[in-house]
Amino acid sequence: MQKTLVVVGGGAAGFFCAVTAARMSPGLKVILVEKTGKLLSKVKISGGGRCNVTHACFSITDMVKKYPRGSNFVKKTFHQFFTSDTIQWFEQRGVPLKTETDGRMFPVSNSSQTIIDCLMQEAALYHVEIRLHHEIKKIEYKTNQGLFLLHFGNDFTLQADFVCLASGGYPKTSMFEWILQTGHSVEEPVPSLFTFNIPGSSLTNLMGISVPDAQVKISGTDLKERGPLLITHWGMSGPAILKLSAWGARILKEKEYAFEISLNWLADKSDQVLRSEIQSIRESSGGKKIRQKNPFNLPQRLWEWLLEECGIQDIHWADLPGTLQNKLVQLISQQKFSVQGKTTFKEEFVTAGGVKLQEIHYHTMESRMLPGLYFAGEMLDVDGITGGFNFQNAWTSGFIAGKAIAEKASGDSKKVEKEA
Repeated sequence: MQKTLVVVGGGAAGFFCAVTAARMSPGLKVILVEKTGKLLSKVKISGGGRCNVTHACFSITDMVKKYPRGSNFVKKTFHQFFTSDTIQWFEQRGVPLKTETDGRMFPVSNSSQTIIDCLMQEAALYHVEIRLHHEIKKIEYKTNQGLFLLHFGNDFTLQADFVCLASGGYPKTSMFEWILQTGHSVEEPVPSLFTFNIPGSSLTNLMGISVPDAQVKISGTDLKERGPLLITHWGMSGPAILKLSAWGARILKEKEYAFEISLNWLADKSDQVLRSEIQSIRESSGGKKIRQKNPFNLPQRLWEWLLEECGIQDIHWADLPGTLQNKLVQLISQQKFSVQGKTTFKEEFVTAGGVKLQEIHYHTMESRMLPGLYFAGEMLDVDGITGGFNFQNAWTSGFIAGKAIAEKASGDSKKVEKEA
């Protein structure tokens, strides 16, 4: 009799599992169910509509450092399907990728629709059946038959020999209830990759200004990150902030998103270096006005704002009092801001937490508790910082699950080759 795989979730991980299993086991019936009316919605909006497919990092040792949670797990899974495999997979299907200066990789077309079309064509080629508006409510395992019975919100049921859960992360533990009923447990979900709200600060008047390399520390912790920073109408965003929110996801939740940050607008310049540089400027350009002589290549409006914050008037460098010079150095190298709340970064929003990794076989993505049940993507307690790392985990875990299911479905003791 024909065996059936039901993949729950129409995102990157779900699609990759479905198309991999269908391609490697032609006799397997593959059904992909999605609770909404949209497929690959995160792929669509990622990277400003361009889709940050992966990151140009080809060392597993370096790559795993980009995952605040699950790094030991992906260190093992990446040996089966890694960045180079992702690039090759899409290129073989007519979708070449390009690398930007920061390492992010996008389709050459600069359109996420290219990735969506590729995955949809692959699904059609291998006869993956897609069902929309199917929200799963319960999974039953019929021990005597060795089959799963999936119950959906519209009183619809599906029977399956294999199930892969790839429905993404959930913001509340209660939303995992249907998974908890299978005997699995979850790490409490908390938001990751969010921006910082700084209400009441005049800094927000500079919305739209970006600094190419800043360093942000969370006071009272060891957490710090550096990189591009963007000033927004509510506070701060950009890679430095998003990375910091990922590494500090659980700590910041405990603080109820009320904390202090210390910001160095020039990233790695210490106050001692700044003092020395300013002294040199005073000696070489003492006759120039401070507002006009912006020596650190900061955006001009930001430079003028910093001077106003220090109380520095329209004076020359030679006339700068020592007390105001000290204040300027302190503001540039360790300006303090009070963060009160967060804002979801819609393009890259992920959840830290999910199904506990010790309950999953890393080499197959199969449950250690319920044979035939597999997991992929953000549903697991794995999350990366911004830059294509979460998609790489989706491709990797989806591929491993699909391959393992294909092997079981084919009843072949020999492993299916990666590109069979």
